[in-house]
Amino acid sequence: MHQLAKPKLSFWQIWHMSFGFFGIQFGFALQNTNTSRIFSTLGAEIDSLSILWLAAPITGLLVQPVIGYLSDNTWHPTWGRRRPFFFVGSVLASIAMFLMPNSSALWMAVFVLWLMDASINVSMEPFRAFVGDKLDASQQTGGFAMQTFFIGCGGVIASLLPTIFTDYLGVSNVPVNGAIPDTVRYSFYVGGSVYFLAVMWTVLLSKEDAPADMNAFLAERAANKGLMNAVKEILGGFFKMPKTMIQLAIVQFFTWVALFSMWVYTTPSIASGVFHSTDAQSSAYQEAGNWVGIMFAMYGGVSAIAAFLLPMLAKVTSRKFVHLLCLVIGGLSLISIFAITTKEMLLLPMVGVGIAWASVLTMPYAILAGALPANKMGYYMGLFNFFVVIPQIVAGVVLGAILKHVFANQSVKVLMLGGACMVLAGLLTLFVQDEAEKVVAN
Repeated sequence: MHQLAKPKLSFWQIWHMSFGFFGIQFGFALQNTNTSRIFSTLGAEIDSLSILWLAAPITGLLVQPVIGYLSDNTWHPTWGRRRPFFFVGSVLASIAMFLMPNSSALWMAVFVLWLMDASINVSMEPFRAFVGDKLDASQQTGGFAMQTFFIGCGGVIASLLPTIFTDYLGVSNVPVNGAIPDTVRYSFYVGGSVYFLAVMWTVLLSKEDAPADMNAFLAERAANKGLMNAVKEILGGFFKMPKTMIQLAIVQFFTWVALFSMWVYTTPSIASGVFHSTDAQSSAYQEAGNWVGIMFAMYGGVSAIAAFLLPMLAKVTSRKFVHLLCLVIGGLSLISIFAITTKEMLLLPMVGVGIAWASVLTMPYAILAGALPANKMGYYMGLFNFFVVIPQIVAGVVLGAILKHVFANQSVKVLMLGGACMVLAGLLTLFVQDEAEKVVAN
């Protein structure tokens, strides 16, 4: 699909428009690293973790297409199109991050997870559309790579926070009377503050261009007013998806089953297999939780570096080949965790996971952006998130039963299953058609 060329942006313009993702990933990294730990500390059984985690993907399923649709039909002369949603989401997410570690019961933690994930999605989805709005096709891969760089940097620091508070600031890492450890509480406080400040950086330092034809934009917005029209438009998009989007959806399904498996079951797997504890109230289990933070920091750091290497590799090969290669490396790395018995060696597979994570956050969106109509960029980016959250919902429903009845509660085998899914996702990339690469080549 051919689109009008857009002005080339400078390095610092792309930096400013992407910096908010540094804060957004603070929220996601703290959530992904610590949610299973918080749930277990508050009394959750291992085979119920995936069900309790359903709060996260379900909110994404409900929120992102709606926010994408609304942001496409928003324009304010000062705030622009996407930035109002950046701001509102950052305020709500920061509040939720202060509430999460103060949950005193399991049901409270689950409720706050709903609030936190919904709020993060409000600010995150328009960031994806922001790249499509502002960057020409030749810069879009680099734009998504810049976002991935900040995602990696934010993920590293946020994942390490509990360990930093434990080892360098002397904060207690042990639950007292069943409460969340102070290391986790303070980490979320820092995260909530960084989230808001980083997103505001983008809000204040980035500008948005008004619609090229304001009269046409206002006429289309007027035609789309009303709840029923919005629902009809959102649901109708399923039957109008570009071919490339359908092909990527299949790849995304198996990719995100793998990632969900990793986020939910790494902590109990490492606690049991390496730290020899299944008691979430024990110091050994909480130490395992800190080490998982270090592992996740490793994959975040690798992704930040790989974010700038992958576009260069894509130029001499193709975006499809890069995504295939990275997913296969990541999947084999996840599978290898089964054979590792020392905590230091656990950092090695996280290198492979980091390479895969960099590609997951860059290549599908870069491929997709070139296949979308400019006036519906936000909506389709939001709709594309269905293929991020639906596999997580499926995994959340079935993995607990598989863990209990097939894997005899050996959660590391769920990680192996996730790794196999990621390898399959890589192979399915062969069937994706990348329209934008044809345009750039011509």
